[in-house]
Order: sequence, then C-alpha cells, then structure tokens
Amino acid sequence: MNFPGKIAVLGGGTWATALAKILLMTQKHINWYMRRPEQIEEFKKLGHNPSYLTTVEFNLDRITFYSDITEVVENSDTLVFSVPSPFLKSHLEKLKVGISDKFVVSAIKGIIHPENLLVTDYLTKYYQVPTENIAIIGGPCHAEEIALERQTYPTIACADDAKACSLAGIFSTRFVKASISHDVDGIELAAVLKNVYAIAAGICHGLKYGDNFQAVLVSNAVMEMDRFINVVNPSARSIYSSAYLGDLLVTAYSSFSRNRTFGTMIGKGYSVKAAQLEMQMIAEGYYGTKCVIEMNEKYKVRIPIVEAIHRILYENASAPAEIKALREKTLI
Repeated sequence: MNFPGKIAVLGGGTWATALAKILLMTQKHINWYMRRPEQIEEFKKLGHNPSYLTTVEFNLDRITFYSDITEVVENSDTLVFSVPSPFLKSHLEKLKVGISDKFVVSAIKGIIHPENLLVTDYLTKYYQVPTENIAIIGGPCHAEEIALERQTYPTIACADDAKACSLAGIFSTRFVKASISHDVDGIELAAVLKNVYAIAAGICHGLKYGDNFQAVLVSNAVMEMDRFINVVNPSARSIYSSAYLGDLLVTAYSSFSRNRTFGTMIGKGYSVKAAQLEMQMIAEGYYGTKCVIEMNEKYKVRIPIVEAIHRILYENASAPAEIKALREKTLI
C-alpha cells in the first residue's frame, strides 16, 4: 500500500467540498469522484461546486474528476469517503475492484443500515480493509465554517499512530488544526448520536423553548451519549473532549447544523416528509435515530432522548407531547 499516495475525495456534497478545499491547501493534486457527470461538467464551467459551498473557488488544473467510482479507486491510494451513510452501500456496490489495499478515511457521520454497523466496521467486514488502514474524521467542523476559513478543530482517529499523525498534517491548514485519537468507534458513535440530539435541540427551538431548557437538554444528552458509548464500546475516554462534547455543542446550537434545522422545522409543525423535502439535504440524524434504537435492543442502555426523537420521527408521536414528557419526567 502506498500511503498516503494519491488522495481521492468521494462525494459531491457540502462536506466533501470542504474537505477538498482543505486537501488542496496541503496537496498539489486530488482526484474527486462525483456520482453525476452533469455536476462535474457544471463544476468545470463555473470553477466551483454548482450546488454546495458555491463561494469556494477551485483551481481545476489540480483536480481530476471522475464519475466512475471504479476508475477513481484504481487511480488513488487514499480514499476519503464523504457521502451520506444511506447511500454508501449503493456507491460501493458499483465497484468492480477491491479496496482492501487502499487506505480509507471515513468522513461519514452515520451508521450503515440494516446491518447497524459503524462505517469502519462495515468496511472491515464486507470489504476486508484492515483496521490499521482506516481512519475517521470527527468534529467539531462545520463545512460552512471551513468555507469561511474560520478556526476549525477536527479529530483524526486511527488505530495506527503514525498514520493518524500523517493524516493530521494533511488535514491541517492555517485555520484548521487537526488532533489525533485512537478512539475510532467512540468518536464514530458520538458523531451519530450528536446528530440525533441536534434534532432534539431543533425541535425544542421550534417549540419556542428557551436557552435555559436547551442547556438542560444538551447536558442530559452528554450524559446519555456517555452511557451509550461506554456500553457499546468500553474504553478510557473523556466525553468532554472536543470530538465528543465539542461536536455535540456545535451541532446542537449552530445555525449551520442541518440536523438542528430539520428538528426546528418539526418543532414548528412540519411533517417529517415535508421537512425533508423542503431542506433538500440529508439530515443524518433521521437515519441515525432508527439505527441507534435498533442497536439498543441488544444493549438496553437508558437513552430517553433518542427514544423520544424516534417516536416523533418514526411513530408519528406529537413533538410537543414528547418534549413535555422529557421535561417533566426525565431531564434534570
């Protein structure tokens, strides 16, 4: 394996575009896979992504675009996956070559359904990528703030310290400072859960609960996250580190958070379907909620906030009634 070698970004959305911006500040060239050829053609005409982070201009001479996932994999050594978790399987199913000899970076904040596996576990089980050749990018790092070149602090988690350090350098710029961690599973789980809690925060905002209540909700979410992660993946970790608490805070409070926005619409009375249609973007927490509930059939962890959000999103429960029940019986 040639590490890091030629780096490819796989995905054409907001987060993929932000990662490409970072990589082109530290690398001379990247490969970039987008599913739709018409998006690539429009990108080449405009010099920027036609649909996402449109203010970020790119030097097209430093990018080789691909709409065939097999071709981009064949011509790359490190693969940075940044597609919504519900679509990862459909992309990988188009592959005509293996990826077991590649280094894979997951920038995906979700769980693969119906297997209910973390992305890294899914890649190891079904695509034989060794654990030491997989890394993840955790938050807090909104793509929109990367576009604005605001200070950003991602965490690179990998079982191999040397590779984690190398990646941290690749993903660090004058406004991005990447740190490293061994806690691949814990940070992945935190990234899934924080999206669910951001939906909860958004629902409360839409219902016009105030900042005091939001603070109590998020405090309880931290404790709930800690319980769940430490049962599913027991390890020595501090939930108060930026990859856990920091990512939760920015996703729960930021106006850039699509999960918070989705929740706010639900709180204002939108149906789930109407909110999804109007946003025209994936709120990963919607899918993550279902996966966490199904995972918890095995672990039996007390996660009342996730359970309430699941009832609202999947069982047509009343958002005001569910939040009132949390307020009166659960939150402390």
